[in-house]
This record gives sequence, structure tokens and C-alpha cells, in this order.
Amino acid sequence: MKKIQVLPEFLANQIAAGEVVERPSSVIKELVENALDAGATQVDIAVEEFGTKRLTIKDNGQGISKDQLPLALERHATSKIQQTDDLFNIHSFGFRGEALPSIASVSRFSITSKAAGEDDAWVYKGEGGKNFTLEPAAHNHGTTIVVEDLFFNTPARLKFLKAKRTEMEHIQDVVVRLALANPKVMFKLVSDGDEVVRFAQAQGELLDDMLPRLASFMGRDFVDNAIGVELDRGDMAIKGFVSLPTYNVSTTRKQFMYINGRPVKDKLLMGALKNAYHDLLHTGRHPAAVLFIDMDPRAVDVNVHPAKAEVRFKDGRSIFGMIRTCVRQALDEHSTEVSTTPSNEALRRFVTTPQMPAQPRFDYHAASAPMPQTSFENGANAQPRTVAEEATPMRYEMPHIPQEEPAVAQSMQQFEGHPMGAAVAQIHGTYIVAQTEGSMIVVDQHAAHERLVYERFKKQILNGSVERQALLLPEIVELKPSEVDALLERESELLAFGLEVEQFGPQAVSVRATPALLGEVNAKQLVLDMVEDIRNLKKETTLQESVEEFLSTMACHGSIRANRKLSVADMNAILRDMETTPNSAQCNHGRPTYIELKKADIERLFGRR
Repeated sequence: MKKIQVLPEFLANQIAAGEVVERPSSVIKELVENALDAGATQVDIAVEEFGTKRLTIKDNGQGISKDQLPLALERHATSKIQQTDDLFNIHSFGFRGEALPSIASVSRFSITSKAAGEDDAWVYKGEGGKNFTLEPAAHNHGTTIVVEDLFFNTPARLKFLKAKRTEMEHIQDVVVRLALANPKVMFKLVSDGDEVVRFAQAQGELLDDMLPRLASFMGRDFVDNAIGVELDRGDMAIKGFVSLPTYNVSTTRKQFMYINGRPVKDKLLMGALKNAYHDLLHTGRHPAAVLFIDMDPRAVDVNVHPAKAEVRFKDGRSIFGMIRTCVRQALDEHSTEVSTTPSNEALRRFVTTPQMPAQPRFDYHAASAPMPQTSFENGANAQPRTVAEEATPMRYEMPHIPQEEPAVAQSMQQFEGHPMGAAVAQIHGTYIVAQTEGSMIVVDQHAAHERLVYERFKKQILNGSVERQALLLPEIVELKPSEVDALLERESELLAFGLEVEQFGPQAVSVRATPALLGEVNAKQLVLDMVEDIRNLKKETTLQESVEEFLSTMACHGSIRANRKLSVADMNAILRDMETTPNSAQCNHGRPTYIELKKADIERLFGRR
């Protein structure tokens, strides 16, 4: 049996590096955070061969004095905390004293610094965490750290790195994440001599000051479709941006959360965001968001993992509720707005191919035929004939232009100034075309009406006033015994929604009433769809989620179908309801209910601008 022994310091540092230093981007994260803790207002990052050959971080922070440089490379040496209580009141990024010795143990490392108020600069360098030397150097106030040949003494770690492009994406992601939370700091990232990222110092800390950096990180589409979120409760403040429901993505990769400026990945925060969109997005779709949460450091524990990306909250329920309420209020305030993405995509698909008139073909044989003989009678006295004598009189008749229908003219006069405009036409029996003073709007009548019915259902259920309409003859629906049992387990819930069913033998149910809001409805198909919903509900599905699923199915049955002819009055009624109904910009599955094409964009399509 092998004896227990204390590991050499350099080996202990390499083990710690396995948790702190996963890839070049991890090194940059730790070193840039140190620069920010030092009060830097400018941070320059340069990498060669995606950081494996050489990685340089330069800042203009307060610097490190000569006698402190060797201590900075000692394990568990830090200026951030002094006693146990400080662990529960952390105001800095770093505090564990592990980053620098861990990085130095797997690279050829040097740190050059000149402290504020001192005349001389010093460089402290070593290799693989050993053989450090301290020498004078030339350097401005601040600190420069150079990491060369990363993982040179742990070659197995190099094998786990991804392609250059992937590693650079991780590096850029880290830099921009930190830049977002520190708008008053200038950031520059250079890769193999090419400038990749540059952010100037912002003049303020308002939401609008984040937009330039946000566009670089999240893309211009997000900025164009983002809603500002801001709430201050005294002990906690939230600010940031979330996307309109119609701007959604297939993963949570575009959700970024910050606690006191620290980027974190926390299931509680992401769960609160998801809950705020609970009936606005289809299953499998996610919003994009950047949220900054400032709170008492004593209410959050960041000492959970060496990478400090995970946190624990003292009162998670309060934070969950505040985020959910704050985001939902912002969404409700913009509930009739639709993202620009569908409109931009529609404009992109407008392609016009110029149709040139057919040119007559040249007939060589006709051209080479002898010219007809021309007889000149009384040649001397012949008079030239004028064009007027030869030409056939031409008459231009104006095409017949039908007069505008009175209903459309009245619609334009009455509603053109409204947000959703005036209905002017219905195309393909599915889409309503409306005109506003500065745009054209195209509405998917089924999707829009489905949301309208859904919201009315929700309102009636909240008021406990869902009306039922009794069927003259009960509808008998045959089912499997297991489906009958599953349906009857939810009998009281279905009754609350206006659907009255009772057992009719072991393999059938009798439908006695349906929700009055649905009007005439296929009761059998409604029951079959409800059974399908119940079958698909997971055990962990909350009551709220199951209610929303049932309401969505019922709303679909009660909405206007495609290919149904609508009058101008009917179309205007839908448009007016959309203006006053929450969340009318998207259907129950998160798809847009309308797109808006600005008049200026339409004019560009025709070359008028």
C-alpha cells in the first residue's frame, strides 16, 4: 500500500489549474478580471495562435509593487479578502488566490508591473511555476502579463482544445461578456496582429450606453428587437434587455446573466426568464436576453466553484419572482409589437427580374431579297407624300379602373390612423391586408384570431365566468379505456374551461357542453385533441402549464380558419381587437401574427428611393 504524502507545490498548482484553466479563454477571463479589480480603465488583449503560443494582457490599473510581485504568484495569496466574514461580502471578481499560480504552473509566465506612486517597474518571470526571477523593467503605470507556450508541460491538455476558430470564439465571447458589464472600460482584442474587438469607453451607465457593445455581442437583429428592462427595489436592481417573443432561438445560448457585474450561469435565473415567457413561446423555443442584477453581496454566495460561474442565493424565491415580474411587465408593455425579423425576411425575398420586350429576329433571306421596283410616274412633277397622309389615325383609350368599394373607402377614412391600420383586402382567403399612414400590414387571420380567443379564455377563467353552451344532442366519442380514464381525471379542470364530459360506458365519453366562446365547434375533434394533450403532458408539468396547453388547443378550435371569406367589417374588427389585446403580436406558438412593411422599404423595392 502506498504511503500518504504531501504533493509538491508545482504539482498541486497543476491540479488546481485543471479547474481554473480549461482553455486559453479561461486564462483571459481570470487575467482580465484581475485587471478590472485593479481599477483599470483600459484593457488590451493580444493572442497568437489562439493563445497557445502567446497571450498578453495589458492594463492601466493600480499596479503591483516590487515586494508584492512574488506574493502574487503564491497559492492562496490575495488582497481581496482577509477573514472568513469577507467570503460572504465579496465585491471583487477574484478572491481565491488560485488563478495566477495555476496559470504560471502550465506556461512560461511573466508579470511586469509598476505600482501607482512608484518610479520603477519590475518583471517577475518563471517557467512551469518554478525558477522565478525578479528583475528591473521598463513599463508605464499598470500591469502586463505574458503567458507563453500554454500547457507546454501538460501536452495531454492541448489535445482537448478545439479548432482555432472555436477557441477564438470562446476568447471573443469572454472579452465581450466582460465588456458588457463594464461599459466605462476600454477593451481591445488583437488576434495574430488583426484587431478583432474594440470598445471605446461609454460616457454613462444607462441602458442605451450598452447598445454598441450589445450589437457586437448579440447581433444587430437582437438590438432591433430588444425591450429595455429596468427595476429598482432598493435591495435589488435589475436592468438589461430581453427579446420580443417573436424573436426567439432554439437554445439558451443567447441568455446572459450577471450578478454584481459577474457573468454567471444559474438555473434559477434562467428558469425565471423562461417563466416570464410562459405562454408566449412554443415548446423548444427560447428568448434572448442580457440581464444585470445588482444585489447585496451578502445575499449571494459566489464561492461555489473555482471558476466562479455558479452561485447560490440566500432568498432564491424572491429573486425568481422579481425577475419574472420585471420581464413580464416589460413584455406586456410591448405586447402588440412584432419583431422586425419577419418583415426583413419578407423584403429580402422580394426579387424582381426585369422582363425585356422580345426583340424581332433578323431575317437574312428577307434582307437579301431584291428591293421592289418603284414606278415614278411623272417623275419630274412627283410630290413627296407627307407622314400625315400615310399614317393611320391612333386612338389611346384609358384602361377601365374599377371604382374603390365603398366599404374599403369608408375603412380607409375611419381607421387608417390606427396602429394596425385600415383593412383593404383579403388575399388567399388567409391574410388580411391593412394600410396605415406609413406602412402596409399583412395579418395571418387564423394565428391572430387564435391569440385573441386564447386571451379571452384566460380572462374568463381568471374571473371564473367561462360560459358553456349545451349541445342539443350529446356527442358520443369513442376512446380507449386508458384515454377515458385520463380524460375523466381532468374532468373538473375541463369543466372549468367550459367543456362538460361524462363517462358513457368503458370506451366512450359523452360531450354535453362546449365553451360558448368557441361558437360552433367539432366537439368530437376537440375531445380527441384534449386527450392528445393529456397524453403528452409530462409528470413534472405544472398546473399553469397544463392549463395553458388546454386553452391553446381550445383557442385553435375556436379561431377563424384559413380560406374563410371575411368582410371588410370583420377584418377591421380583428385589427381593432389586436390593438387592445395583450400579446396579440404572436400566436400561442410564438409565431408572428403579422408583419409590417414600411412605405419607405416598399419604395426602395421599386427604386423610388
